[in-house]
Amino acid sequence: MRYPILFSPEDDIIDICWDNVFKAIFTQDIPPSQGALKRLISAFIGRSVDVLAVVANEPPALGRGDRQIRYDIRVRFDQGELANVEMTLNPQGFEALRLEYYAARLYSSQDIQGADKTFGDLTHTYQIAIIGRKRLFGDEPPVHQFRYYDQENKVSLGGRTRIIVVELEKAAGLLGEPVSEMSPAERWTVFFRYVTDPQQRDVINKILTYEEGIAMAGEVLLSISKDEAERARLESEYKYRLDRQSEMVQARRDGLVEGELIGLKKGELIGLKKEEQHLFEERREIARKLLTMGLSPDQIARATGLAPGEIPL
Repeated sequence: MRYPILFSPEDDIIDICWDNVFKAIFTQDIPPSQGALKRLISAFIGRSVDVLAVVANEPPALGRGDRQIRYDIRVRFDQGELANVEMTLNPQGFEALRLEYYAARLYSSQDIQGADKTFGDLTHTYQIAIIGRKRLFGDEPPVHQFRYYDQENKVSLGGRTRIIVVELEKAAGLLGEPVSEMSPAERWTVFFRYVTDPQQRDVINKILTYEEGIAMAGEVLLSISKDEAERARLESEYKYRLDRQSEMVQARRDGLVEGELIGLKKGELIGLKKEEQHLFEERREIARKLLTMGLSPDQIARATGLAPGEIPL
């Protein structure tokens, strides 16, 4: 049965790649939001899951607004498995290292202390990162899955951690494929990348018709987009965060410029001191020659500008 949601050409859709909008869609205590999150995770780990809980890894959310400012969505599902799901619009150059760090922390956050537990009780963990505006890898596939693997000997460690990276900038290569032939992960990738693009609305509507979980996400997204107060709040929050980020970047740049100016001034002072020292030594050399010619110290001082105590007697 088709989920009853489609976008019209007139719909002005807010950008789901803003991480606060992303979390607003997938962390609400309503069936469409919960269903969308469950199917999102299922699509990227490759099997159906049942989400048991959205775990607050920051101070507890007191309301809808608090919940939306979380930097990621931490989920527990099935047999206690854990996943971090996050949208990163503008990743930094160290993004891959950051993902590895948080994947390790997620895995090691499990409690296996106690006489009745072993390392075998550790469960699978997944770090799912959706990258909005940058390519992290030089190839064309938009979805990568990383596990511990000995590439030289082609042996897998068989571990229980996985890092899944989705690069939305590579979604253009999927537009030529029929929606029916896309994988669930590819349909989500195209949806995230082009849901705000009126030129791709037909493709998005086909995906909404084909993929119920994406349609659930689309329903919440459309509701937020049409709610003027909620939309204004999210846009204001995003603008505030963007302004703060820009201020910090500009402050660092200003600090670098100031540092360069200080360095130049220091360099000029050092150069000036060296030049003065060179002139001083030249005057002392002239004074020595004048002494050999029989001039008195007072005469030499007047001729060279040296103080009496600076004349080498």
